[in-house]
Amino acid sequence: MKKPSIIAFAILVSIIINACQPSLWGTPPPPPTFVPPSATATFTPSPPAPTATSTSVPEALWINPAIPASLRETAQSWGLTLAQDKQSATIHFDLSQKDNSQINWIYALVAPFPTVTDSITRNDLRAAWSASLSGPFGGLPLLMDESTLAVFTAEWGEPAAGAVKVVPADQLLNTAWNEMPSWAIIPFESIEPKWKVLVVEDQSPIRKDFNAASYPLVGHFSLTSVSQLPKVDLPATNRDPSKLTTLALTGVTALVRATAKTMDVKGITYPGEDIRDMLREADITHINNEVPFYAGCPDPDPNQLKEVFCSAPRYIELLTDIGTDVVELSGDHFADYGTTAMYETLKIYNDNKLPYYGGGENVEDGRKPLLMEVNGNKLMFIACNIKSIYATATETKPGAVPCDFDYMTEQIKLYRAQGYLPIATFQYHEFDSAVVRPQQQIDFRLMADAGAVVVSGSQAHVAQVMEFYNGAFIHYGLGNLFFDQMKAVGGSKVRRREFIDRHAFYDGQYLGVELITTYLEDFSRPRYMNPDERASFLTNYFEESGWTPAP
Repeated sequence: MKKPSIIAFAILVSIIINACQPSLWGTPPPPPTFVPPSATATFTPSPPAPTATSTSVPEALWINPAIPASLRETAQSWGLTLAQDKQSATIHFDLSQKDNSQINWIYALVAPFPTVTDSITRNDLRAAWSASLSGPFGGLPLLMDESTLAVFTAEWGEPAAGAVKVVPADQLLNTAWNEMPSWAIIPFESIEPKWKVLVVEDQSPIRKDFNAASYPLVGHFSLTSVSQLPKVDLPATNRDPSKLTTLALTGVTALVRATAKTMDVKGITYPGEDIRDMLREADITHINNEVPFYAGCPDPDPNQLKEVFCSAPRYIELLTDIGTDVVELSGDHFADYGTTAMYETLKIYNDNKLPYYGGGENVEDGRKPLLMEVNGNKLMFIACNIKSIYATATETKPGAVPCDFDYMTEQIKLYRAQGYLPIATFQYHEFDSAVVRPQQQIDFRLMADAGAVVVSGSQAHVAQVMEFYNGAFIHYGLGNLFFDQMKAVGGSKVRRREFIDRHAFYDGQYLGVELITTYLEDFSRPRYMNPDERASFLTNYFEESGWTPAP
């Protein structure tokens, strides 16, 4: 029998050795699944660079202290052993570089609600990190919890002494209010109504046009592992734009007298030109139109003395042009031209697919809640007219509906229990000052006690005060929107100063409100207040509301 040649034997040995050599990692795990920022990501943790001890360490999860509380709770729910330090863990939930980030977490710069300052620049924010005295909050420490400090220390470096004050997350809001003027950085999911969200570099996370790419308050996190693990679900972000709903609530609209005459001369859409884009951008724009549309309406007279009003049907173009989505019919003048005009008005709204509430074909039609679901947020609208002389709806006749507080509170409780966020609006008594009257406060608060998250006065020609009460934001009167009242009251031009309240809702929660301030011009046209006008207006109303305003 022949012996194998030396060469053949060497080849055979080489094959056997290579075939039996163990792999250090086994089959490499697949890379992380890319998911758009608005979605929930399913990650298979990716391996870091191998270390000499990594294969001998039992599986354990280390969570960087910078990971925000909601993400930390998600990671802890996986049931993995938690490591006390990074070196003893096989799975790392950690900060990452922006370019390698799996999770982009949005933070908000906030201040107590009665703060006049609206925005700052990126440079102002970074200067504050260096304890600079420049900028609107110069010299004031930024309040934040430990995890937020860790995130922005990684992004910007260590803050200067005195630039930051660390406060437990559950104490931040009270601390900020007690130490006004003050400001803070919080995760987006921690926004609540008593915070004012400040604009940074023209970006606000509670606005529809938010662009995270140009926003400086973003944390970056990733999950890595030395071995293949079962897939885990993590959100790619805490701000999904498909879950955000904005609502623009407005005051009195009456397209009559000098307002109507101006529309005839300068164009039907002229009154809304300055604020059109803002109203159109809102997911829901509410208009409280107090006056009926009527084909037999006489030509508008700016000097009309008798307060019996109607509007030409062609004026509906203004409401459609500004993007009206909901019409409130609780106003005093809906019945001014009788049943025929009211039925004609309802037909015009129906033809234009504009839902209404607070008035209707009869009392049952007008008092029923208006239910809407937008971007997953379920909103309920309900309204009434407190004045029996103007609340003409009956079982058989159209009109504004009278206030039945037992019915309204019952409906609010019913729909709140079903996940709706109730919004109660009123046609209340009108006053020539900002002060809330005792009975008015009782009636508005009754809606909040029932579960309304927003209670708003649609009736006021002079804007009234606001408050936070039992989890609700109550604004007792917004002032006019489109109405010709430019005449001074007691030497003051208070009727020309107007609020538009832009409310934000996210994932079934009420986040809060932005106060948009306008000033009536040309008997018809609201324009945005300039900075000095706005600062004076807000300061005045915060003081009237019982707060000490912060600059």
